[in-house]
Amino acid sequence: MLIDKINSPADLKQLSVEQLKVLPQEIRKGLFNRLSKIGGHFGPNFGFVEATVAMHYVFESPKDKFVFDVSHQSYTHKILTGRKNGYFLDECFSEESGYTNPEESPHDFFNIGHTSTSIALALGLAKARDLKGSKENIIAVIGDGSLSGGEAMEALSAAGSELNSNFIIIVNDNEISISENHGGIYKNLAELRRTKGQCPNNLFRAFGLDYVYEENGNDVQAMILALKKVKDCDHPVVLHIHTQKGMGYKPAEENKEAWHWCVPFNPETGKPKNSFTTDETYVSITRDFIQQRAENDPDFLMITPAMACSIGMDAKQREKLGSHYMDVGIAEEAAVAIASGVAKNGGKPLLVTNMTFLQRAYDQISQDVCINGNAVTMLMNNSNFDGLTDVTHLGIFGLAAFTNIPNLVVLCPTCKDEYINMLNWSLDQKDHPVLILIPGNQVTNREAEKNFSKLDSYKVEQKGQKVAIIALGDFYQKGQALAEEVKNQLGFTPTLINPRFASGVDEALLQDLIKDHKLVITLEDGILSGGFGQKISSFYSTSQIKVKNYGLEKKFYDRYNPDELLKELGMTTSQIVDFIKSQEGL
Repeated sequence: MLIDKINSPADLKQLSVEQLKVLPQEIRKGLFNRLSKIGGHFGPNFGFVEATVAMHYVFESPKDKFVFDVSHQSYTHKILTGRKNGYFLDECFSEESGYTNPEESPHDFFNIGHTSTSIALALGLAKARDLKGSKENIIAVIGDGSLSGGEAMEALSAAGSELNSNFIIIVNDNEISISENHGGIYKNLAELRRTKGQCPNNLFRAFGLDYVYEENGNDVQAMILALKKVKDCDHPVVLHIHTQKGMGYKPAEENKEAWHWCVPFNPETGKPKNSFTTDETYVSITRDFIQQRAENDPDFLMITPAMACSIGMDAKQREKLGSHYMDVGIAEEAAVAIASGVAKNGGKPLLVTNMTFLQRAYDQISQDVCINGNAVTMLMNNSNFDGLTDVTHLGIFGLAAFTNIPNLVVLCPTCKDEYINMLNWSLDQKDHPVLILIPGNQVTNREAEKNFSKLDSYKVEQKGQKVAIIALGDFYQKGQALAEEVKNQLGFTPTLINPRFASGVDEALLQDLIKDHKLVITLEDGILSGGFGQKISSFYSTSQIKVKNYGLEKKFYDRYNPDELLKELGMTTSQIVDFIKSQEGL
């Protein structure tokens, strides 16, 4: 195979025209091998193979610098820059992350897993190059779905007005984001495709950028010619290329949304290798709740920044919601502000996304929502430590970040009944902005209150003595197991508390615990620094009661094993019981 001889971009440049046409087929075999066995971003990578081959053939990486937006299309780049073993050899899969990573290779300049960042990052590289007086090409790659992000728009504006030197922006237009594109800019992209780049209404030229269109983005030779046109340019230029998402695998070509990302699957059938449970999950509960709410509440509106997939909502389900559904594209800041406007005018907005992406809208939550006190409900998935474990997608920082915004009520449900009741209460009340974490545990049922208007009121689920276990949200079930083990091993019943509210302290309850407790244990599914447990420790700081906080370190974990991490942090049930045993007087 040709790929056997490709260990660096320099080897690629030795291939003939005919060999360059064959190489993408071999690369897709490596992509297929990895993705069918461990999963990953399928469609974006399969659609960008030829373009990446051409990029490395024309430019001189790493002298010429590539910055890939989101990194969903960077696998071929990795294969061509000395990391092919992570795709062709099963035993080497763990050596490569799913994103660009400077720790892996000098051909990568940023660890990127969030969207709309590449143009700004690459623009920074270009400005530094100009300050140093060097002459390398700087190339930003961005998918069309990422263009709606505010950072991308801001960087396009800055590039068009503040740079008078080499800067190449490759817009990979495959006509779709994760699901269908939303936003007016995509109407312009469609018109540019229809006219082969000739329509007078041109978004990129409006920003002051030069513009080149290439229809055949999946043709290596066409891409080589297009890239040579813009190589060594002395001004910012957009190379708009049209590609096919999922190119080379028919199921991915025909169902682009389903194949944006995949779990391990059977290569012959395309079906997942692991059969998924038909049991109820919090994702399915959320979908059903939204559908029912839309059918029965004329004021209800689900808003999402291109993340309906976070609750598994497919195209038919989205269509069924009708006017009760709004996808603003990849634009979290706008999503939050729009939700604030909806609430202000009497609507009941429910904003849905993943915790890791909400970080981009911190200022809008603080300024546009919380200062104004508008009753926006924000529903976050994958905020748990054992959900998404890639360093760029961690949800463990959300509690520390958002529980310290004034006026924001942060709720952490522990069972189905509590979750549904919190959603209904939040959407119907008019007094508070609310953020609710979708549980990541197995679904359980337990009687729960329906009204949460008495803010920061904790619930004592089991009254005991000596030791109080305050177990938040997803870690409540760990608290239950710990309470049972304390009773079995130490012979007394500890108090078990479900705090429900992560954003405040129940001072009356905590004060009452001092009478017959000597130790308080807090368990939280997030980092300790600035988190929930430290609020409890602060309350008890002048008392005789001891507090032990259990949670995660303020650290960028990457691709960890959740069970091993708990043990490393001393957070298994047996380890916590041993700690309790070590305390005198219990």
